[in-house]
Amino acid sequence: MLNRSGSAGRRLGGPAAVLAFLLALGPAALAPASAAACGRDSDCVLPGGASYRVHAPEGWDGRSRLPAALYFHGWQQTAAVAMADEALVRAFSDAGVLLVAVNGLDKTWTFPGSPSQARDDVAVSLAVLDDVERRFPVDAGLVWATGFSQGGSMVWWLACARGERFAAFVPVAGAFWEPMRETCPSGPANIMHVHGLDDGTVPMAGRRLGGGFKQGDVMRGLAVWRAVDRCGTAEPEIEPARDDLTCRRWVGCGSGRELRLCLHGGGHELKPAWIAGAFAFVRRVAGR
Repeated sequence: MLNRSGSAGRRLGGPAAVLAFLLALGPAALAPASAAACGRDSDCVLPGGASYRVHAPEGWDGRSRLPAALYFHGWQQTAAVAMADEALVRAFSDAGVLLVAVNGLDKTWTFPGSPSQARDDVAVSLAVLDDVERRFPVDAGLVWATGFSQGGSMVWWLACARGERFAAFVPVAGAFWEPMRETCPSGPANIMHVHGLDDGTVPMAGRRLGGGFKQGDVMRGLAVWRAVDRCGTAEPEIEPARDDLTCRRWVGCGSGRELRLCLHGGGHELKPAWIAGAFAFVRRVAGR
């Protein structure tokens, strides 16, 4: 502490007195500087430079285990943009979910077919999850991944490459890019895909972009997942519409996983109202 003349005030009397002083200040004073320096409004930075932002549900007691969602932003967005979306953050908070918004390198993602191949974003995602689990009491059985647009495509690839680390995946308005996958090295996964029938940015049928890149056909991608999840060729069940979504559900998949396609009549969007239904799906497939 500084006195009014700017000189140091009374010295604390040794290590025991220092510890007593810190305890009097509360838990924040004992937290590592890196843990105290990041959250919703500032980046948590990993060795190597990858980063993310994190927000715990309002009213969390600081001890109870938390479900956690890794969120992947759209092209040319950031974790800060996601965290500035009050309705989106509130939706995760109301669901009781720890929101972890990952930053893409140069505001984009690396996956097969993506214009950027700058880093291994699967490895980055797992490193972020490891770091989050060091900072928070995460419920490992309720860890899921979701993302929008190109971030949704990142979620498809994460499910394909390292699906075993997550209970489920909820990509929105983004799927595999060309060349289309034939199978997935990680094996079966629980997936709830959300897409707009009038999406002109990432159409259901895919589209060609400059430089020879091509967004993949959503239904062709789902055929890959039906094969990986061993769902057979039976027609899916159609569920009643809810929150503007009409969902098709493939049941009886030999892998024991669940595959759902939820469609709406709108365009390229992610509505915060869908988060509650997405987390209900995660809890159901996780047996929770």
